[in-house]
Amino acid sequence: MPYVPLAGIHAALFSSTSLYYMKLKLIFLLFPGILSAQSYTSYLTGSQSDLVTVPAGGVCLMGGATEDDNAMRWFLQRANGGDILVLRASGSDGYNDYLYNFPGVSVNSVETIVCNNASASNSAYIHQKINQAEAIWFAGGDQWKYISYWRGTAVDSLINLAVLKRNIVIGGTSAGMAIQGHYYFSATNGTVTSPTALANPFDTRVTVDSTAFIENELLEKVITDTHFDNPDRRGRLCVFLARIYSDYGVRGRAIACEEYTAVCVDTNGIASVFGGSPLYDDNAFFIQVNCETNDPAPENCTPGQPLVWNLNGKALSVCKIRGDASGTGTFNMNDWTSDNGGIWLDWSVQQGIFSQVTGTEPACIVQVPDSDSNTAPFSIFPNPVSDYMIIRSDIPDGETIRIRIFDAQGRPEAIHTVKGTEDSIPAHLLHSGVHFASISMGSRTWQTRILKN
Repeated sequence: MPYVPLAGIHAALFSSTSLYYMKLKLIFLLFPGILSAQSYTSYLTGSQSDLVTVPAGGVCLMGGATEDDNAMRWFLQRANGGDILVLRASGSDGYNDYLYNFPGVSVNSVETIVCNNASASNSAYIHQKINQAEAIWFAGGDQWKYISYWRGTAVDSLINLAVLKRNIVIGGTSAGMAIQGHYYFSATNGTVTSPTALANPFDTRVTVDSTAFIENELLEKVITDTHFDNPDRRGRLCVFLARIYSDYGVRGRAIACEEYTAVCVDTNGIASVFGGSPLYDDNAFFIQVNCETNDPAPENCTPGQPLVWNLNGKALSVCKIRGDASGTGTFNMNDWTSDNGGIWLDWSVQQGIFSQVTGTEPACIVQVPDSDSNTAPFSIFPNPVSDYMIIRSDIPDGETIRIRIFDAQGRPEAIHTVKGTEDSIPAHLLHSGVHFASISMGSRTWQTRILKN
């Protein structure tokens, strides 16, 4: 029998026997508010007591078939022995035994909560469980259910706070991966195929949304896609990125996983790709709008007409990385150019026809933000720096400082988030010489020069 919290009632109580009906009637008489709990079903494996640990953060994105065990081990280890919460809108407790009895990794509990309808987002019990989780996993299913049930409610707000304030690790597969980008395909009107999207980027099924939902700075400007080998979804992802640029004026980025591939991004912005290589050809794709041109706009992205996004065959720069058991292949999401083990491709679309050719790593140059003229409320030392630098601030409790480090040519090298009045930042990977740190707090930005020994 799955765990039944006092605040809720499990669907298993609805037995066909008259004895269960009598018990059910008595429960409703004693606890009239319990009727609302039919909006969710809870399954608990492990301890009923909350265990507070210090999670390591990050995000795990899976392509949608059988879970990759090595990527899931990465995910569970970053919960640091705490409580795992699985959120889903269909299915049952299939993850509980798999995650709780995972070889070599101990966790305090695994609880699956199935949200049966939108009213589950009002449940104080679910809110409590989000606040107590060190890791949250989103199962596959229908991403529009997740979005329509949780967006703009306490559920997504508490998840975002847990990521920002407690550094929990989150992850998901299939629809659970698709909802995690800054931009996302909402599937409001159902799914869309590449031929349909390429023939008309404004087809009613091309629903690329920017409304705030799951917010994670590791996936800033990113849209995700799954099942990238079956069926082939490259064409529709080109359309999604074209719409992001046309609708929002943003040079979007994308992470796409083939079905048996996973991408795990740590809090330093390094993405490791897991899969079945060398036995299987499992790949992840890191896609970005051409960063070598001042005007990367599609030549034709208008309603009712086929997409044209060619730019001399280089509309999109793509790094394709094969996944293995150790996550050997990596991609640096701080600069979106540095990789280990990847091959570069160029994607383009001509009159609604997708094309791919061998490419080269793009030379992306970015502008370091201008400094605010106000006195900066922080100090960085030592400077020159060796292995670590300390940032000390007088920011109010609850505020965060975001630090981007650039080389002397303005190319991004690292990104960090500082929480609290003092924190240390690793600098051992920086090359010797001059660097710039752009420090942002709220709408204000400051800039300082750093010398690496």
